[in-house]
Amino acid sequence: MAEVPQAVRGFGVTFLTMFKKVVTEQYPEQKVPTKPRFHGRHQLNRWADGLEKCVGCELCAWACPADAILVEGADNSDEERYSPGERYGRVYQINYLRCILCGLCIEACPTRALTMTNEYELADDSRAKLIFEKQDLLAPLLPGMVEPPHAMYPGTTERDYYANKVTGSSPEQSGAITGVVVVEESA
Repeated sequence: MAEVPQAVRGFGVTFLTMFKKVVTEQYPEQKVPTKPRFHGRHQLNRWADGLEKCVGCELCAWACPADAILVEGADNSDEERYSPGERYGRVYQINYLRCILCGLCIEACPTRALTMTNEYELADDSRAKLIFEKQDLLAPLLPGMVEPPHAMYPGTTERDYYANKVTGSSPEQSGAITGVVVVEESA
């Protein structure tokens, strides 16, 4: 028996798929949850006490093939500290008109400051709204975190932050920000 030509076998596959049920997602009426490793909107993460993880190194911008990221670093000072270490990202922008959500910026980040969320609905009615600024990208403050600028956790160095030894803010950090001074009265 002669072998069936390739063209006929291709038509056979097409013919068999005509009778299979079509899988149609009813988006946006029924939103299917994304997979855990889905690449969605970016997020700038914080340390456990609220300081930002971004050190303004600009490696994410260098790694971006679409040139969608703009980072301008600045120096921290003792009076105004946004991240542990010498620098922080003063300006951070991601242009979602250019971003291809490839995740190369995530791989380039040395401090894991930049990650991707599962949020995928990024469409908007104006081009300007698709350029996300630092305040749009920063992770929200969780309980126990203090809004920067503030000093590092007392008695720690930046190495302690990178080793995940800081697990929350101290009373000194939160008191310095709110202006609350705790005074013990002696009887």
